[in-house]
Amino acid sequence: MNTRKIPMRMCLGCQQMKPKKELLRIVRTPEGTVELDSTGKRNGRGAYICSDLTCFRTAVREHRFRKAFEVDIDPKVLADLEGKISP
Repeated sequence: MNTRKIPMRMCLGCQQMKPKKELLRIVRTPEGTVELDSTGKRNGRGAYICSDLTCFRTAVREHRFRKAFEVDIDPKVLADLEGKISP
């Protein structure tokens, strides 16, 4: 019996490897917008983050979204994402 390989991704905030299904995907679309990807299948450059708000704030504070997406991100977009992530 073969065991299936579980895809692992690194959280931008805590820098820990976790199963892909446990993380939220944030995507920079080909049009240049940055959005939360609830399906995990949207086109564009993706970055993963825990659903924990502290991980999100750490990633913002240390400019990890800018590094991952290779563009500057509008603070309004980051505030909108924070609102979607918070419980």
